[in-house]
Amino acid sequence: MFMIFVSSSDLHLLTPHGTTHVLFPWTSHCNCQERKKMVITQRMTYCMQRLYVKQGLHVTMKMVRRAASKVPQPVLATKPKGFDKEEPTHFVDTKVCVVSGGNGGNGVVSFASTRHKQFAGPDGGNGGSGGHIIFQVNENVKSLSKVPGQVAAVEGKSGAKRNSEGKCGQHTFVPVPQGTMFYSAEGKLLTCLDEPNDYYIAAHGGKGGRGNTAFATSTLVAPKIAEMGAKGEKHSLQLEMRIMADAGLVGFPNAGKSSLLRAISRARPLTSEKAFTTRSAHVGMVQYDDYEQVSVADIPGLVKGSHESEGLGFSFLRHIMKCTCLLYVLDLASDDPWQQYIDLRYELQQYNTELITRPHAIVGNKIDLPLSETNFKAIQAKSDVPVFAISATEKTGIKTLLIHVRKMYDDLKSHSQPLEAHEF
Repeated sequence: MFMIFVSSSDLHLLTPHGTTHVLFPWTSHCNCQERKKMVITQRMTYCMQRLYVKQGLHVTMKMVRRAASKVPQPVLATKPKGFDKEEPTHFVDTKVCVVSGGNGGNGVVSFASTRHKQFAGPDGGNGGSGGHIIFQVNENVKSLSKVPGQVAAVEGKSGAKRNSEGKCGQHTFVPVPQGTMFYSAEGKLLTCLDEPNDYYIAAHGGKGGRGNTAFATSTLVAPKIAEMGAKGEKHSLQLEMRIMADAGLVGFPNAGKSSLLRAISRARPLTSEKAFTTRSAHVGMVQYDDYEQVSVADIPGLVKGSHESEGLGFSFLRHIMKCTCLLYVLDLASDDPWQQYIDLRYELQQYNTELITRPHAIVGNKIDLPLSETNFKAIQAKSDVPVFAISATEKTGIKTLLIHVRKMYDDLKSHSQPLEAHEF
């Protein structure tokens, strides 16, 4: 294990073999402790700085990050993926869930009888309250695929003699992603969980019934009545994610969107020469060397007239509404890829004019095929947005594209507002 220690004159590195190396000496104008920290931060590599922090030497993480590369570099996965024969899991951004709160426990009718007093009065206990259904934000949950279709809370237990109250039912917590919106069965927006650890009580449990002890009065000393527990609430909710991914891949069928997602992440959407191979959205995570993750969504292919329910319909245009920035994937090997870009922009504009105002870039795929280079130069001459030439199968130009995606992500994260909720 490498260790770093500071002397009054030098900065030393102790190797596992016991040898000591001087990383660099302090200069005459480095007497100030703050100056020493600055020199350490400027000259040590990022990995050494993290080791320095772990050793308890008080260099702030802000100084460590500042000394790292200004443009985070993507880290492409090298570990082999699973078998393609396995069924890939698609992304779920909407879910219908029926929630039922737990019923309250019943109160009981009971009378005490002791050794010295046969009729000692009522001692029936109250029933326990039923559990709630609570949806809570979990930062490790990225989709609604794990949310069950029906959730029922635990019921409260009935009371017992000797004034024993029944046990209350435990609350049921359902983890959901940050930004989940809840709609009623009529389409009314109920709430939206935008902050970490936010929670929403979707269904309250029923209150426990009272035992006959609660009904005893000065005139009714032996009541023979008790309450039944209240029923828990039951609702049908529509859950929907406000933001699906940080970047969305938009393009016509066979443009190479799924191949691109496989190249930049560990997602495994199906790829084929047939049109409409992707029938549901897939999301992959792009890793960067500063441990930040950017989500990229593969949207099923659009066709002319998608806003009028042509092709696979306009339901997938709703997925695009949940992407903060867009990447138009064009087939450079086609006859007129620039016309593809115009058609895609038209379809998005017809569905929602706000879509064409979002940050976007053009990705020209299949640069390794004939005529692609000529088409790419023609697009560059006509376009006023960044254009990137890649080959998803050969993984050419991937790194430059991902660096630009990270720049768009950082810009939006610094000064953008969350996407607005909408009614059904």
